[in-house]
Parts: sequence; C-alpha cells; structure tokens
Amino acid sequence: MKRRFVLAATAAAVLIAGGATTAVAVNTGGPGSPQSDARTSAQLAATAGAQGAAADGGREDREAGESGDAGRVAGAKSDAAQAAVAALRAVPGTVTEIELDEERGALVWEADVLGRDGAWHDLTLDPLTTRVLRSHTDRDTSGAHGQDRVRAALHGTTVDAASAARAVGQGRGTVTSVDFEDDHGAKAVWEVETVTRDGKEHTYLVDPRTAAVSTAPADDRDDHDGSADDHDGADD
Repeated sequence: MKRRFVLAATAAAVLIAGGATTAVAVNTGGPGSPQSDARTSAQLAATAGAQGAAADGGREDREAGESGDAGRVAGAKSDAAQAAVAALRAVPGTVTEIELDEERGALVWEADVLGRDGAWHDLTLDPLTTRVLRSHTDRDTSGAHGQDRVRAALHGTTVDAASAARAVGQGRGTVTSVDFEDDHGAKAVWEVETVTRDGKEHTYLVDPRTAAVSTAPADDRDDHDGSADDHDGADD
C-alpha cells in the first residue's frame, strides 16, 4: 500500500465581497471526505457569486439600453402627430404608418402613405423640423388588391394616425409608432407604441371610429414587428 504524502500545507484565504465571506482551503482529502466536501462547497459558492455578478451586469446593460431609448425619443423634438401631418402635406392621402427609427445612426420619422393617386409612398422626415428628406413611390400594381383591402378597412373611420397618436400620448409616454392594422381580429385598429421615461415600451390599441384606447394583449405586442415594408396589410 502506497502512503499518501501531503504536498501542500493547509492555507486559508478569506474574501469579503457584498457582505458575503468565502473561505478557500487547500487540502488533500479524497472524494467524500470532509476536506473534499468543504472544497466543493467553496467552489459552488464562488460559481454562484460569478453568476450573480454576471446577472447584475446584464441587468445594468438592459437598464442602460432602456435609458438610451428614452434619450433617443427625447431627441426627436417633433412628435408622431406632427410628423403624420407633415407627411400628408407632402403627399395627400392617408398615413397608414408613422414610426420613429434610426437610419445610418440618425434619428428619423418614417411614414407610409396610401396616396390619392393609388400608390404607396414611403417618406423619411427630419425629426427636428418634420421636413421631408426622402420620398419613394411604389407604383407596382401587383399589390392593388391589398390597397383595396386597406381602403375598405379605412372606410367610415374618423380617427386618423395623428389623432390616434394624440389619443394615446396623453400620460402614456412618448409615441414612437402608429400603425393601421386591418387584420386585428374582427375589426381594424390603430396599434400605437410608446416609450415611457423609464425606457419601457408599451403597446396600445385605438379604435379608428371612437378613439377609445385599450392596452394591447401580450400576444399582439410580441407578434407585431413594426416593419414599414409591409405597407400595413398590403400583399408583398
């Protein structure tokens, strides 16, 4: 039988961090021995501490991101209603979506307008002055039946994009997007997204006939992608 030699003397180090004390001991005990159990406990405690620190760091990153969202919104100066009105001055018709977005690192308002000329118009507006920076007209008639569907859904409505933004923007945060959804259950609605001062996003539904505001169901908030390219129900 070979004898077990002690190659290192027992040492202890105590680290105090965040009110917790962790002791690490060097020993030669085998698996199942008191020394081994103590070493395993210390390793688990150290791992838990590292995971806690990582979680704290992730939470701080999320909070910083939320603060950044609020800061970007504050830098827009103009609101969604003003941007929608400006888009209609440039292209007569109906604004079906207005969204605050970033383009090449710069903040802009992007608007979709179903024009009186029967075409979709994509506009980019300055968030400070609401001046139209760029405009693109899609005269592809392949999606004409999609336009007809949107027009049918809009028929008889009395609440436009600007009005929907004003209805939600009273005490519910800063409106970052207004989107006409004609496939929202049995009736069409305006889907309005906001950002509050704490950087949190919220989604509301506005009745296009009465301007009544309700909170969007969780599933609708998760499924909505806010893509301006979809032209709010127009077929691709």
